[in-house]
Amino acid sequence: MNTLLLAVQDTVNQMIDSTNVAATTVATAPKELRFIDLLFAGGWVMVPLALLAFLGLVIFIERYLTIRKVSKDESNLLFQIKQNIHDGRLDNAIALCKNAKSPLGRMLEKGLKRIGRPIKDIEGAIENTGKLEVSKLEKNIGVLGIIAGIAPMLGFVGTIIGVITIFHDVSIKGAIEIGTISGGLYTKMITSATGLIIGIIAYVLYHILNMMVEKIILKMETDAIEFIDLLEEPGK
Repeated sequence: MNTLLLAVQDTVNQMIDSTNVAATTVATAPKELRFIDLLFAGGWVMVPLALLAFLGLVIFIERYLTIRKVSKDESNLLFQIKQNIHDGRLDNAIALCKNAKSPLGRMLEKGLKRIGRPIKDIEGAIENTGKLEVSKLEKNIGVLGIIAGIAPMLGFVGTIIGVITIFHDVSIKGAIEIGTISGGLYTKMITSATGLIIGIIAYVLYHILNMMVEKIILKMETDAIEFIDLLEEPGK
């Protein structure tokens, strides 16, 4: 009987020891590093960085949708204008340009309204209208370039401020504690990483929009040259 009681007691003791070891392991286990905690650990600099990220995203979406709408194929418009000009229906050609509501339509409309004047005047009117249309397409794109430059610098400023704070605390305590320095430093480096990420993304989006605009400019120039060639044909 005593032997049975001793065996039961040993089993209970082993279970208690296992529980204590597990509890100690859980207590000493490193805290899981979550992304949202890192963002909050970055400090007040994360607020302007978040605003820059939001502003850049809004500008890209708005410009992307606008440029995509403008970049539709308008070869049919130019073909219809040619047909109307060949048939002597200038008013119909102008009406087509107005209804198109596109940069190319506004350019050609300006040229059609000046038919009868010297070709140089027509070319000048088309060119000036084209510049205005391009400036509309490029609206706010430059802001993305500014964000691409500012965000990394702002993130670096946050890290520098954090380092200054850490060494200020060390000077007050009069002792260097590696835990305090390393723990504070890694959280302050978050601002630099965030700023770099935002800057890289803004830089890529900036060039994507610029490439889209350049493609439209090339198409507008090609169509404008074709239109001028049409007007220079004999009998026009």
